[in-house]
Amino acid sequence: MLSELTRDRLKRFRRTRRAHVSFWILGVAFVLSLFSEFIANDKPLFLRYQGNAYFPVVRFYPATTFGGAYGTEADYHRLREDSTFRANGGTMLFPIIPYGPLRTNLELEGSPPHAPSREHWLGTDNSARDVAARLIYGFRICMLFSLLLSLVTAVLGIVIGGLQGYLGGKVDITVQRLIEIWASLPFLYVVILLGSIYGRTFGILLLITAMFGWVGLSYYMRAEFLKHKNMTYVKAGRALGFGSFRIFFRQILPNATTPVITIMPFTVVSGISALTALDFLGFGLPPPMPSWGEMLQQGLENIHKPWIALSSVTALFMTLLLATFIGEGVREAFDPKSGYRIE
Repeated sequence: MLSELTRDRLKRFRRTRRAHVSFWILGVAFVLSLFSEFIANDKPLFLRYQGNAYFPVVRFYPATTFGGAYGTEADYHRLREDSTFRANGGTMLFPIIPYGPLRTNLELEGSPPHAPSREHWLGTDNSARDVAARLIYGFRICMLFSLLLSLVTAVLGIVIGGLQGYLGGKVDITVQRLIEIWASLPFLYVVILLGSIYGRTFGILLLITAMFGWVGLSYYMRAEFLKHKNMTYVKAGRALGFGSFRIFFRQILPNATTPVITIMPFTVVSGISALTALDFLGFGLPPPMPSWGEMLQQGLENIHKPWIALSSVTALFMTLLLATFIGEGVREAFDPKSGYRIE
């Protein structure tokens, strides 16, 4: 069902081995991160007690279910060591990393941060939370934020830039001047102001970042629509009586999507960088939400405990590197002058 041009572009992308491999690595890592609760969690995947099966990772069970005294959720690590629990046939299976991103392991000797060990592969942070678990959950948050940001900015950039180019004239000039004024606003100050009023939630940060992120794409879409609206196939559509809506979305837009597709991977990179920078400066997601920027800040504060900084910097570097390789591959695949020269 794909056109010959699309198949040719996909073939060129696959021939760019660096980009193709990066796409699969980053894609598989993101899909796995969507199931982070089954990889790093202080709740068991499976629990058997008195002949009954329980699945705490997907369902809440009060401590009274397993012989506890309170209706709050059981501390499964302590429950595992309880002699009464084991005497009643209690067994449980934890994920490969038996700690969630918010659990503080205060039973460890010494003061946090703790060095890497068999129990905590990448050590703990300054609140005795498992670094590996926070990296995994932080990766999911970064990727979801950047992908949603790319989607929102793409829609805004296409609609606003496309309308500028399609309508032209006074509408184009007026909107362009307004965009220039809007783009001159200091992004960080807006984040601080709105964050202090409405709170620093995931949705608020996504909305604020998207409010500024669409501007660059709108310039490209404006130019594409200005170029395509006077082409022969658009004039033929008008002669056949096609409405403006159909011409905009069914004729011009499919032929003007190259900037969107080639910019999208780099928008993902900028989204990850923006969220990490905001978290590092203290204007991002509120604690104790797992965040790479917050981990970088901890690494700076605990420079003599290098495992925190090294793990977070490595994860951030590899993610941005893979996304950049994908962006370069997409750009080469959509470049009509590239041919098959990339290996």
